[in-house]
Amino acid sequence: MSALEALEFRSRREPALTRSIVLALVVHAALFAIVLVGVRWQSRAPDVVSVELWDAPPAPVAEPPKVEPPPPPPPKPEPKVEAPPPKPEPKVEKPDIVEKAAKPKPKPKVEAKAKPKPRPDPAFEKQLRAEAAAEQKQLTEQNRLREERALAQQLAAAARASQIQGWTDKIRAKIRGNIGILPPDLAGNPEAIFDVVILPTGEVLSVRMRKSSGHPGYDSAVERAIRKSSPLPKPDQPDLFRRDLELKFRPKDQP
Repeated sequence: MSALEALEFRSRREPALTRSIVLALVVHAALFAIVLVGVRWQSRAPDVVSVELWDAPPAPVAEPPKVEPPPPPPPKPEPKVEAPPPKPEPKVEKPDIVEKAAKPKPKPKVEAKAKPKPRPDPAFEKQLRAEAAAEQKQLTEQNRLREERALAQQLAAAARASQIQGWTDKIRAKIRGNIGILPPDLAGNPEAIFDVVILPTGEVLSVRMRKSSGHPGYDSAVERAIRKSSPLPKPDQPDLFRRDLELKFRPKDQP
C-alpha cells in the first residue's frame, strides 16, 4: 500500500459515528424530562379532605355510687355477777398456856468396835524382805557398773588425748626446728595458731593461719617451717590419726 492510499484511508469518515452521537443525545434528553416530571409530581401538596359531624358523641356513662354496708351493732355488755361477801371466820380462843411438845430423848451412841487386824504371815513378810533386798542389790550393782563404765570412758578419753598430744608435740618440735632464726624485733611471747590438713602419710595438704601473733615476720617463718617439715611425724597408733590439726606456736616455747 502506497502513502497516498494510506492517507486516503485515514481521511475516510466512519458512517455510524454521527448516528451514535444523535442517539445518545436523544436518550439523555428523555432521561432529563423523566426526572423533571417526577420531581414536580412529588412536590405537589396533598389534597385536604374535610369531614362534617352532624351528631355529638355520646356522653360517658356514670358509674353507680358505691353503697357501703352498715356498721355492725356494738356487742352487748355482759351482766356483772357480784360475789357474796365472805363469811367471818369464827374466833378460836387460844389457851394461855401452850403445851410444849416433848423433845425426843437422844439415842445413845453405839461405838463401833475396831476390827482386829489380821496377823501378818511371817513367811510372806520374809519373802517381801528378800525381794526388796534383791532389787536394792541389783540397783546398787547397776549404779556401780555405770560409774565404772563412765570412769573407764573418761580414762580412755584422757589416755587418747594424751597420746594425741604427744603426737602433736612431735610435730611441733619438728616444725620449730625448721623455723630458724627469729626476727630480732620480735618482742614478748606472742602466739600464732595454724590449721593444718595432712594425709595419713604425713604430707601437708594445706596451711591456714587462724590467729596471727601480731608480727608478720614470725607468722611467715612459722608457715614456711610447716611446709618445709612435710611429711610430718605419724602417730604411734593408726587410730590416733587426725586429718585436721590445730598447731600453736610461741617464740619462747622449748624445742
